[in-house]
Amino acid sequence: MSGSYEQTIIVGNVGNSDELRYTQSDTAVHSFSVAVTTRWRDNSTNEQREKTQWYKVSCWRGLAEITAKYVTKGMSVMVVGTASTSAYLDKDGNPQASLEVTAKDVQFLTRADGGNGSGESGSSYDPASGKIVDDVPF
Repeated sequence: MSGSYEQTIIVGNVGNSDELRYTQSDTAVHSFSVAVTTRWRDNSTNEQREKTQWYKVSCWRGLAEITAKYVTKGMSVMVVGTASTSAYLDKDGNPQASLEVTAKDVQFLTRADGGNGSGESGSSYDPASGKIVDDVPF
């Protein structure tokens, strides 16, 4: 196989959303966090278990401007992009790591209030046109 390909898909709830900012070359950047919770039943104890993993999502250019406008804490989103990890020391000097996704696409699955009616629900950003597409067929 020649070449490589990477794609990461996460579906979860938005934690916090940073302000839209611009680089020195006037490129829009917007970051927010997404919590992805996995649930399973422990075979030995038959107890319900869960683990939440937090991802930092970075959006660039037109996608950054759209997510800055519509992404709010609590809403459910699907993010498609590429993942990376970074290591750092916290304020106490302890080693930490974070998972980061550079988004290529963000779909708004529900509003922050949990609704899934009109508005941003089922919407997706179309990078070719630079617009939100509301006519998702599901």
